[in-house]
Amino acid sequence: MNPARFPGARPCPPQDSGPGPHNPFTGQPISHDEASQIHALWSSLTDANRAITVACGMAWWKRARIAQFLQSDRATPLHFANETEAAAANDGRIAVWPSRMPAGLAEAAGDRLVRIEDGFIRSIGLGAALHPPLSIVVDDLGIYYDPTRPSALETILETTRFPSTLLDRAERLRERIVTGGISKYGASPAPAKPRDANTKRTILVAGQVEDDASVRLGGAGVAGNLDLLARARAAEPDAHILFKPHPDVDAGHRKGRVPDAALLAHADAIVRDEAIPSLLARIDGVHVLTSLTGFEALLRGVDVTVHGHPFYAGWGLTRDLAGPLPRRTRRLTLAELIAGTLILYPRYIDPVTELPCPPEILLDRFAEGWRPKPSLLIRLRQFQGRLARLFGTTTD
Repeated sequence: MNPARFPGARPCPPQDSGPGPHNPFTGQPISHDEASQIHALWSSLTDANRAITVACGMAWWKRARIAQFLQSDRATPLHFANETEAAAANDGRIAVWPSRMPAGLAEAAGDRLVRIEDGFIRSIGLGAALHPPLSIVVDDLGIYYDPTRPSALETILETTRFPSTLLDRAERLRERIVTGGISKYGASPAPAKPRDANTKRTILVAGQVEDDASVRLGGAGVAGNLDLLARARAAEPDAHILFKPHPDVDAGHRKGRVPDAALLAHADAIVRDEAIPSLLARIDGVHVLTSLTGFEALLRGVDVTVHGHPFYAGWGLTRDLAGPLPRRTRRLTLAELIAGTLILYPRYIDPVTELPCPPEILLDRFAEGWRPKPSLLIRLRQFQGRLARLFGTTTD
């Protein structure tokens, strides 16, 4: 293996001096077939990145990580631009963070635009707390949370013929995610609390950031967290309903906070300190708008009711209360949804070697206990969030 194509990477040294290829992530000997698979991954990323010459709308604290994800053998380094004119003046493709895209760039860039967003197994720690992502998606058609237009993920799910080897891999990945307590923001221990002492059907309603792009584009007319909760109660009047605020909202970073008294008019309890994997292990179903919690519930065999248009709706795996999505004509198995969503669509970086990696390596690092070092910047952001909660504002 030759990780030299990725400057700044720190491949693990070989664990012995024997001949043959070694795994760049562990240093252990591997077969030539395994080495070829890693090489093919790196080559595909290098080829895909070559045409991307400019990145625009990237927060300064994540630019180094974005540069790692977009590394290639292009003649000049990736250029970061802040304004439409500077970005559009380049002849290459333009990578943009959609929520920070400058006015006029979509029109100026046309089909040169490539949208970047956090992946579904993102990191340990919140993006709003300035933890750089360990996974992103790079979409040259649209973006997965925008149901108003095609995206690369939707195209993968609608058209790909999934080989049995990939589906077997997806099932193994699902098992690791469930047993390891993996969610978007890292790993949590096994269920911390027993099931509530009641005989009713127990429902989790997942709160969201109310001005998030997925809510604006795929919210299907639901007017925020309180409206979602009220709709869940109307749909299941006899259920025992738990409401979990979105972590970015509860941390004081984003919009969507609802007074507890208003929430408890519809919910039986509010849960804040329990991680999503633990909650999903002790409930019967979830109600979501566009939240990734719905996808994580599907991985765990939990009944999912959807009030909006998330990427995992419309494939026959969820109870969809919003209108139909005509482009999604296929009925998928859960393994097919996982293969497209967690293997074929995103990109991952190993936090130890800083090399592009498959998702299994990132799960290995979480299982080994890898944790990001708390920087001064992250501590300051946490303090800022506490002040925001105290004064009823947000940090954004």
